Amino acid sequence: MAYKLLALNIDGTILKPNGRLQKETKEAVEFVKQKGVYVTLLTSRDLLSARKIAKSLKLDTAIIAFQGAMIGKSVDEKIYEALIPEERTFNIIHVLENYACNIRLMHERYSLANRKKVKKQLVAKTVLSSGDPFFYPTQFVDSLSDVLRDEPLAVPKIDVYFANEEEQKEALAVLHEAFPTVDIITQPNGKIEIVAKGVSKLAGLKRLGQSLNISLKEMVVIGDGIDDIPAIEAAGLGVAMGNAPNEVKKAADWVTRSNEQLGVAYMVKEHFRKQQRPEFLHKLKTKQ
Repeated sequence: MAYKLLALNIDGTILKPNGRLQKETKEAVEFVKQKGVYVTLLTSRDLLSARKIAKSLKLDTAIIAFQGAMIGKSVDEKIYEALIPEERTFNIIHVLENYACNIRLMHERYSLANRKKVKKQLVAKTVLSSGDPFFYPTQFVDSLSDVLRDEPLAVPKIDVYFANEEEQKEALAVLHEAFPTVDIITQPNGKIEIVAKGVSKLAGLKRLGQSLNISLKEMVVIGDGIDDIPAIEAAGLGVAMGNAPNEVKKAADWVTRSNEQLGVAYMVKEHFRKQQRPEFLHKLKTKQ
């Protein structure tokens, strides 16, 4: 099978635990680009910080960001977006503010977060997960619902961090009952992500594939998170990182090394070294 698209998760996949991008990973991406393969990033991150990483990889392709809620080369050059409407965003926040949680409204150009004290490490995660604050700034406010009452906001994603498992379960039950028109992605360590109905990394991959006329079976997906599993299972070749949880590894066709051990570079060199550019294969066919 000649694969036409390579989709890479960012955190835990192409980035080391310290957030750095390795030289070997950059070289591997360039190597696969030279094979005529379309390389994209598939991430829960915002589009601006994902674009910064894409630039480091010398990618000028569309990115699947915000868990698939936004696809494009930039916020000014989008091919798809699905926003949680203003009124629904306000109502969700109004419910969440009854619980001990940190909330981040993920707008396309910035995030808006509450100052509620839950756990210091959760607050740190809230800030750090935005990527570079210069590219994607975070503003903290005392009451998100007060801000939204004055300035309504439609967003592609809402991130929520709970310190208490029971609080999270109770909030999830209320959210599922009250807001059937959104999807909720549960992450490890007390985090949930709220997106518009039908939004997921897999759905975003399908949409990008349709725009490029590339089927899922012609794609390679490399990821490390629970939210990567549907895309890994649907792809022609689904790859789990060595640092991924066991559920992700079980869903994958192949398990590569960890992000500390150049897992993406190793996988790319192993699986794409024999693949020829489509133009070369076409020439061979015409000569026969």
